[in-house]
Amino acid sequence: MDNRDYDDDFDEKAELLPLPVEYKGKETAEHSTKRTLFIIFLSALLVSIGTIGFASIWVELSNELPIKKNVILMISDGFGPASETFARGYYQYINDLSYNYTTPLDRILVGSSRTRSSDSLVTDSAAGATAFSCIKKTYNGGIAVDPDKAPCGTILEAAKAIGMRTGLVVTSRITHATPASFSSHVVSRDMEDIIATQQLGDYPLGRQVDLMMGGGRCYFLPNSTTDSCRSDELDLIAEAKKSGFTYFSSRKEFDNIDPKSQSIPLLGLFTLDHMSYEIDRIPTDEPSLKEMSEKAIRILEAQTANSNKGFFLMIEGSRIDMAGHSNDPGTHVHEILAYNEAIDFVTKYVDDHPGTILISVSDHETGGLSLALQTSSDYPQYLWYPDVISRIKNSSYALAVELTKYWSSDRTNYVTENILRNSLGISDFTDEEVNFLVANQTQVDYEHYMANLTSWRALLGWTTHGHTGVDVNLYAHGINTKALRGNHENTYIGQFITDYLNLDLDSVTLKLN
Repeated sequence: MDNRDYDDDFDEKAELLPLPVEYKGKETAEHSTKRTLFIIFLSALLVSIGTIGFASIWVELSNELPIKKNVILMISDGFGPASETFARGYYQYINDLSYNYTTPLDRILVGSSRTRSSDSLVTDSAAGATAFSCIKKTYNGGIAVDPDKAPCGTILEAAKAIGMRTGLVVTSRITHATPASFSSHVVSRDMEDIIATQQLGDYPLGRQVDLMMGGGRCYFLPNSTTDSCRSDELDLIAEAKKSGFTYFSSRKEFDNIDPKSQSIPLLGLFTLDHMSYEIDRIPTDEPSLKEMSEKAIRILEAQTANSNKGFFLMIEGSRIDMAGHSNDPGTHVHEILAYNEAIDFVTKYVDDHPGTILISVSDHETGGLSLALQTSSDYPQYLWYPDVISRIKNSSYALAVELTKYWSSDRTNYVTENILRNSLGISDFTDEEVNFLVANQTQVDYEHYMANLTSWRALLGWTTHGHTGVDVNLYAHGINTKALRGNHENTYIGQFITDYLNLDLDSVTLKLN
């Protein structure tokens, strides 16, 4: 991958003009000396410009150049600084890499983002995403509304207003807090019935999202349907089709989509609830985050091929957060690695499309992960064990679901062999641990207990099953992104995008109110 900054190219592309024809083959010593001095002077000047002033010159020029601008905002929900270190160390271990290996995210680190909401030092995902989408702090639970609960225009809606194409790609329900905060306006994140209807265009602005991929089909099915999550009889899949959406729900349908010929709008809902954790995902059933991201980008690229307007796409690695809530290290790290794969693809896409910028940021950190847990009153050990994590084959969530269903006479053997030894890679289990899992517990109790078994053995600590208030890493790639260096309020992310695309969120807010 080419990891050079954009202003590094300035020196390489500068070439001296050739000598006039009459001087060719006739250089005297005097001419040669003067030419050498000129080369030295010009080279020094170019280096000076490149290292001191080129960034500001390029910022000014990029706003004037007739390039198509695209923004890809990637949100790693619940991904804190310790999680990046955790994933890097784990990846180095399983691939026998040098200690100085850098991840795709490491290579584009530019700063950090603050995370508090308007009513708490610790944000939730709704307020966190609204800070990005509306450039406003709001209360925990509010979806694209201000602290007074009035709708606020989002960068996705403002991009649509100037003729750009728009998209959402997530691994959660498409109606979950983060995607909802770009495409709907409700006073509570729990109002997913209403969020789904607004995402299809049933609100003052009409349809704003050209492409949606993720989970959450249950909120698009009528209440009388067995798998529905809705409280009414609206069949939103049928309504979407009537409105012109191409609807798909299987891996085969996804694979059959040709980005160059596919029309919009599109709605892809692969699962009833959230999409599967990466560690549990069956590739023939569900696409990965990278695959969905690539497909979405190619579709939006084709849709804007004959326009001077580009696209805005929000991609979320949604389930990094959920694994953090469960304190499940094996699941957490696989979600992060899947996110890094998507980042790697998008970074390369940006390299090939100069008008495109990538921003990656988290809304908050989840779980309070620490690397090197003190497990006794003795002086703590300065280490943690990635090999323990490498033996985990399934999420504690998936194992807990299965365990609550399995009540055969060989339950003890099922726990020791299927759960502990084969799925969690634990062979040194105790009678106490086996007895807890054999006994009748809630699904959540099973899930948290199994996650703790692996965390403890790996010497990984967690401080909470909720969110924390730490700053999170900020990553960016592409022209103008040097303005993101340093520490910023989370609202600045949306402001940067607004300035780059020259959006007018206030006019959108007026239409909503």
